[in-house]
Amino acid sequence: MARIAYILLCHKDPTAIIRQAERLTKAGDYMSIHFDASASNSAFKEIYQALSGNPNVTFASKRIRCGWGEWSLVQATLNAVQSGLDAFPRATHFYMLSGDCMAIKSAEYTHNYLDDNDLDFIESFDFFESDWIKTGWKEERLIYRHWFNERTQKKRFYGMFKLQKRLGLTRDIPHDLQIQIGSQWWCLRRQTVETVIEFTKRRRDVMRFFKTTWIPDETFFQTIVRHVVPNSEISARTLTFLMFTDYGMPLTFYNDHYELLLAQNYMFARKISSEATDLKRRLGLLYTAEGVDFQISNEGRSLFKFLSDRGRVGRRFTTRFWENDSALGRERELLILVCKKWHVAKRVVGRVRQATNLPAIEYLFNEENTALPDLGGIQNTLNKRTRHRRVLMRMLFDYYETDRLVICIDPGNIELLDDFASDRSVTRILEIECKFSDDYLIGHAMRVGLAGEHTSDGTMERLLPAIRNDIAFETDRIRDSQYEHYSRIRETATADDNAAALATFLNIPEAKAYDIANAPYLFSD
Repeated sequence: MARIAYILLCHKDPTAIIRQAERLTKAGDYMSIHFDASASNSAFKEIYQALSGNPNVTFASKRIRCGWGEWSLVQATLNAVQSGLDAFPRATHFYMLSGDCMAIKSAEYTHNYLDDNDLDFIESFDFFESDWIKTGWKEERLIYRHWFNERTQKKRFYGMFKLQKRLGLTRDIPHDLQIQIGSQWWCLRRQTVETVIEFTKRRRDVMRFFKTTWIPDETFFQTIVRHVVPNSEISARTLTFLMFTDYGMPLTFYNDHYELLLAQNYMFARKISSEATDLKRRLGLLYTAEGVDFQISNEGRSLFKFLSDRGRVGRRFTTRFWENDSALGRERELLILVCKKWHVAKRVVGRVRQATNLPAIEYLFNEENTALPDLGGIQNTLNKRTRHRRVLMRMLFDYYETDRLVICIDPGNIELLDDFASDRSVTRILEIECKFSDDYLIGHAMRVGLAGEHTSDGTMERLLPAIRNDIAFETDRIRDSQYEHYSRIRETATADDNAAALATFLNIPEAKAYDIANAPYLFSD
């Protein structure tokens, strides 16, 4: 029958460590503890005094000062493993844990699982071919030497890296090793651990190499185990359930995650919140329980992804409170004039105000100096207006005490059109199609900083077709979006044709719309 020696690396919370050791050894398992030498000596004494009388607990023969990304973490693990091998000759498996881990299955279930699966469980994927490393350094971890801690000695760490890179001081990877990478939370059979320890004593060249790699706890055991154990005897998975957020931070579990954790196809979970006292109590009782039937659904990762995705759009369980406040409302109509020639749209806006008395605001998302009422500061900058656009529009509806509001938007702001069109309110869009002479495009290029007074004629000749194509592309995107309430007036169309489109857009009689469309100089530059 399997008996596990847990290898516990920890650096804080002595009370939790004592309880964890007592829980896990109560079922007949063992524990070898490494308590970080840089942590409090009084905390270590508390742990030692509480557990030194427990025959199923031992301590690493030498405590190491550990630092993230350093070899010290691997050395601390090796010290605890060696102590466990010496103290517990009946241990069949060695399982890496942290102080934040807790069992999510009973000892009975875990022992039976290991008996039925004569394998080493360790994430180990090809370092160069896999996508385990999502961002940041990859081969730089290995081919350069890293003597300093990246977090506490940042200047020296990056200084030495830059110096080696500038001088071309790279090194070779040991020729017979295929570097692997994966989670440090492994479970290995005794014979595998003994073989790894023997390998570390025999291959000093490999030890020298890994001692100056970066984040070796993700590569050392993963590589050596693959080197000394046949692939058929390795399961490239961890038995510890852990998830990471989109920001690369470990997901933390709380009291209400009990049922979810038990349903996962893992033996332990990391990391359990220090505040989740009820979850810890229930999981602690679970480990020594017998005859527990676990229904494995293993939906944890997919459920977290689904809920995270829904959360991003405010549909995790219900709409977010600020989204309720920022929806414009079903009874309201937002009328959007879209035109690349801002002065043409402004003329149309002026005529609309005269004909309808509708409140109308010019390019509020494009011009900083657009006249706006004081709305508590949200109107102060273009960045704020764009970021909080729905809130801004709702406040403008309320300020003008209206259910119909006209605004102008540049056709390049397709994301604004998409956002407003997706609101529960009615969004009507009127595109104003204009002709663009070369002189106008040159002026446009200067206004947006693409050209200056001293730009050569040759550069302008190459630039104008690109600008013309860009304007055409923006127009095509709007038409391809197939907005529900879309109309268009054109500089080349008759006043009658444009009046029909304006009447639909504004929901006014065609006679009034004709007055707007027939205004002199409406499209003039």
